[in-house]
Amino acid sequence: MTGTTTSSTSDLAAITEVLRRGQDAWNAGDGAAYGACFTDDATDVTFVGTVYHGAAEIGRAHQALFDSFLKDTLLTIEIVEIRRYGDAAVVLTRGEVAKGAPKKLGKLATYTLVRQAGGQWRIAAVQKTKHKPLMETVSFTFQPATRPSS
Repeated sequence: MTGTTTSSTSDLAAITEVLRRGQDAWNAGDGAAYGACFTDDATDVTFVGTVYHGAAEIGRAHQALFDSFLKDTLLTIEIVEIRRYGDAAVVLTRGEVAKGAPKKLGKLATYTLVRQAGGQWRIAAVQKTKHKPLMETVSFTFQPATRPSS
């Protein structure tokens, strides 16, 4: 995981570590360990639009996915940016789920992490979206003002 960041080194390391633990849990097919990265009241909006609530449900549902549709898949994550707001952080990532090395990182995810009592960081919310470059190009071509500045 790589990317640009702005914040204290120790907090950035702790935030990055939570995402790495989630990635490692996914790659091991371990739903309980994946769910443990989330807060008890977290929200996970998946790529297909399913909404899961809470660490326990996220872990349980992902175990079922790891045992079936997502069996033997690997999650690859690249951190694009981390922005801190007190005891919260917003993390933008690029990533992909594939069997083996992905050809491209075609999904974006926005994570909201919070520092809980005791100083431990957890994921409070995540929203995953598939990047659609063709639709983006059409938008930028016909309405250039829609192109982001960076």
